Amino acid sequence: MVLLKTKFTFQKRVKLAQTLWLLSWVSVLIGCVTFGLGVFLKVQLWIHSEVMDNTVAHAVPNTVITAGLVGAILGLLAGKISQDSLDMTKYPRWKPYLLPYFFVAILSGFLCVAALLLSILLRGSLEESLKIGLRNGIRFYKDTDTPGRCYQKRTMDKLQMDFQCCGNNHYKDWFEVQWISNRYLDFSSKEVKDRIKSNVDGRYLMDSVPFSCCNPNSPRPCIQMQITNNSAHYSYSYQTDELNIWVKGCRETLLSYYTGIMATNGAAVTFYFLIQASVLVSLRLLQTSMDKITGVEDLQTDSEGFLLEKGVGETINSGLEKTKALFKSSTGEAGGGEAGAS
Repeated sequence: MVLLKTKFTFQKRVKLAQTLWLLSWVSVLIGCVTFGLGVFLKVQLWIHSEVMDNTVAHAVPNTVITAGLVGAILGLLAGKISQDSLDMTKYPRWKPYLLPYFFVAILSGFLCVAALLLSILLRGSLEESLKIGLRNGIRFYKDTDTPGRCYQKRTMDKLQMDFQCCGNNHYKDWFEVQWISNRYLDFSSKEVKDRIKSNVDGRYLMDSVPFSCCNPNSPRPCIQMQITNNSAHYSYSYQTDELNIWVKGCRETLLSYYTGIMATNGAAVTFYFLIQASVLVSLRLLQTSMDKITGVEDLQTDSEGFLLEKGVGETINSGLEKTKALFKSSTGEAGGGEAGAS
């Protein structure tokens, strides 16, 4: 059973070619936008790579970038084919390349689906990567003299100021680590000695956070030291007052940020997929309707176009049989060659 069989007059073929040309340039535009969004996500992941434990999430922008680039190239080709389709001196040269074009276009569609699935499936991996990376960033915050860790302080401070967050899960994460380097501690001070002795690991722990956790919108000077000590600050109640530091953790904030970018990428990829499907259908109808025309004298005659010569199931089975036959013939030739050699 022929799928989507349609009769085309010359005027209808002209309109189909014009529609294909328009869809092709829309496809180019969406492909470029998709490519740009993929690059933006890639750059953002790279910027914050120091607070990530792995690079698994880069599979999403890599797939989006590839799909966008391939889509833009396919759109340009489809636009050129649509221009040459009504010129019998130019169109025949495209015929050998149409089958590879359809194959690459279908692969491009699979890339779009893969990008959408990866955006959903890798969210958990991204969250775990941020959790471990931020935990290490807080832990190594004080190691400004250690090679490989000397930029962790700057990274964490910039991150917390830019994204208005504090710590990994919340600001209390800073209470559990020594984030002040020993070089800035006075070990002759009784307070320092007492704090170190009170900890089984010999660390200098405080109920305090770095300056980058301070909320500049608060009218009160930032209380970043002795946050839980009401008596250390005038007219202050830790339990009831609104803290003038960021209370939301950076993991939640960053995950929300990246999820938003991925959702935008997903919308662009979905739109590109729909446009690319429209281009494929239009080009297939144009191709099959033009196959019946052999010369310039037949250009204005009516012709029939279709999407598939047989049903979907029959087409798939036929394709599988041809593939099997091709595989058997190549295997047989290889076996015959070996037998002849022996």
